[in-house]
Amino acid sequence: MDSISAQPIYQRILLKLSGEALQGDHLFGINAGKLTKVSQEIASVVKMGVQVALVIGGGNLIRGADLCATGLDRVTADHMGMLATVINGLALLDALDRKGIPASLMSALSIPGLVDFYDRRKAKEELEKGKVVIFVAGTGSPLVTTDSAAALRGIEVGADIVIKATKVDGVFAADPIKNPKAERYDSLTYDEVLEQRLGVMDLNAILLCREHGLPLRVFNMSKQGALQRIVVGDNVGTLIQSGD
Repeated sequence: MDSISAQPIYQRILLKLSGEALQGDHLFGINAGKLTKVSQEIASVVKMGVQVALVIGGGNLIRGADLCATGLDRVTADHMGMLATVINGLALLDALDRKGIPASLMSALSIPGLVDFYDRRKAKEELEKGKVVIFVAGTGSPLVTTDSAAALRGIEVGADIVIKATKVDGVFAADPIKNPKAERYDSLTYDEVLEQRLGVMDLNAILLCREHGLPLRVFNMSKQGALQRIVVGDNVGTLIQSGD
């Protein structure tokens, strides 16, 4: 069956993007071409009738670990990172708007006049109306990653799956950049991820997904059409779910 003409198997997805997805070839910032490409991929699945919630990181603008290495307080660094995700969210909101895709931005931090404060009920209502809902500022708490925010928001809005975009084609037994012959897994259980310390997402995110039976798929979003293929059920990347 042609993936593009197939019907989606998911009604609502939570897409997790790193800030680096917008970065391009430079070490810092937002690349216009990458922003356009990411928004096109999102728009393509919205047009298929899939409800898209999205959590984005801020590593293309601020890396908390690097700041801490210079002596900056960890909590302060994390707050700066949260604000970086707001900047990325505003960029995505604008890119989707220019494509005629309705979207809204919700922040875990209160920033009146710029971003709506996160409201679970309103988020679900917006999704049901066909709007892309972009969640920024993580969970609003320091010491918590945007991976955990993705798992949490996915559970809260009732997503069918969390889909995590990475730079590689799924989950591998070793770093595929350092070892091109590393085995890629088609599927894993959450327990296998934990036991093998595969580093798919942080520990808290994995535990949240496992506890709530929320599947996770890891894939390379730089490949055109990959997100569309996932939502119609193609075996792209690595699927992680409970072993029951």
